[in-house]
Amino acid sequence: VQLVESGGGLVQAGGSLRLSCAASGRTFNNYPVGWFRQAPGKEREFVAAITKSGDSTYYADSVKGRLAISRDSAKNTVYLQMNSLKPDDTAVYYCAADDHISLLLSSQARHFGWGRGTQVTVSS
Repeated sequence: VQLVESGGGLVQAGGSLRLSCAASGRTFNNYPVGWFRQAPGKEREFVAAITKSGDSTYYADSVKGRLAISRDSAKNTVYLQMNSLKPDDTAVYYCAADDHISLLLSSQARHFGWGRGTQVTVSS
């Protein structure tokens, strides 16, 4: 499955954005999906993940209470609602899938379906 991210842009600190992650070619409703980000000069890091049922969500400590992941199976899309954005949130955001939620939360797993990412820039 190939994923395509969209929805990034330039926003002022305190603003909001909603990112979308859509599957190209086939459904990814049978897989848990995660969002990751990579800032310039830094390693890619985990942001949020959602189980294939959508019943459970997981977040990095740095985004808890500000970002929310959700999925719409009918639209074959996973979203990342980003509120109260900070300059430190500036990064390229990627989504990826895996066979089990524990693999998405593991720093050792490679995941699959990586898209090209969408740039989020938060100005101070």
